[in-house]
Amino acid sequence: MSKIAIITKCWDEWGGSEELWARSIPALRAAGVDIIVYKEKIDTDHPRWQQLLAQRVTLKELRQATPAPEDQSLRQRFNNRLRRKKPPVPADGEQTLIDRFGDFLQTDKPNLVIVAQGINFDGLAYAYRCLTAGIPYVVIAQKAVEFYWPRQEDRPGMTTALRQAKRCFFVSRHNQIVTEEQFGIRLNNAEVILNPVEAGTEGVPYPSTEVGFRLACIGRLFILDKGQDILLKVLSRSKWRQRPLSVTFVGTGIDEQGIKGLAALLELKSVRFLGHVENVHALWKDYHGLVLPSRSEGLSLVLLEAMAAARVAITTRAGGCEEMVEEGHTGFIGDAAEEAFDQAMEKAWEAREHWKEMGLQGRERLLQLLPSTPPEITIAQTLISLLHDR
Repeated sequence: MSKIAIITKCWDEWGGSEELWARSIPALRAAGVDIIVYKEKIDTDHPRWQQLLAQRVTLKELRQATPAPEDQSLRQRFNNRLRRKKPPVPADGEQTLIDRFGDFLQTDKPNLVIVAQGINFDGLAYAYRCLTAGIPYVVIAQKAVEFYWPRQEDRPGMTTALRQAKRCFFVSRHNQIVTEEQFGIRLNNAEVILNPVEAGTEGVPYPSTEVGFRLACIGRLFILDKGQDILLKVLSRSKWRQRPLSVTFVGTGIDEQGIKGLAALLELKSVRFLGHVENVHALWKDYHGLVLPSRSEGLSLVLLEAMAAARVAITTRAGGCEEMVEEGHTGFIGDAAEEAFDQAMEKAWEAREHWKEMGLQGRERLLQLLPSTPPEITIAQTLISLLHDR
């Protein structure tokens, strides 16, 4: 029986960046493939991890105690191989995780590895470890950031890891282009594949606007990526204080207290925090649109879900947002800066009586852009093909 190992670099207990590979697992299991997932820490009480356990997926944590002495000689030999090949230099504190991953490769002997990255190079040291172990691998990049580049000492090994991958999957064309520009190469093994989304048979009924307009800002409370501070400062302007518009922040994250503190400092009465919501689709019955002031994205899953629900989107040019949203037709796009995003919101406000119609157009656009074969099935078929070709 073939075996696929997945190393996921998502920091959260579970993130949207894990949906693509996770949803491919039923198809892989149906094809008789065994699955192992490695992650620094795994919260097995989380519903998504419980689902994987129910699918007989093996879960292994990288953050564990120092291996027994009998493993040390094996590790030393493995590290010596890596040093001769000038591998990517890991971030401080991560070498132990990479070593643990290398040990698992030796004992589990997967036929193929999926390196599921949060950004476009945070897992390439793991991909390089696969390369030196002689194990074929694919990499997935869920985000690429224009202002966050690989370190000089990492570049040779990372470039090799990208070029030698069986596939480099990107969730938007933007992410592929940024990656190629950052490494100064063209990737002949690159493929763009959308994140999976359940479009359903129809959108969510549009709520009444009699008491005002309500926007949802959905995503991790993480300023560096999601830019909630930009939105709060826009809402603090006098014109927005006077308008019948409210914004609900949905999600949790490491900047939760900071974001709430800024909202309190600015005395924003039209803002509230809902926390984590399990059923985002049902959420849309109470909201008229999505507002997403992101500084960086891959291809936002919440944007796809909003479009599926037939909701207008006010967002930025981050990641693949501009590839999905048609300015002035299905949504509004600005830059991730206070003045520019205020202008985008202003254009949206002027067109507020057309939000319902724009949301319906956005849903139609999504249905046109979605491939006939769901992304999770496409990637599963590709992986199975690679197993057969090995």
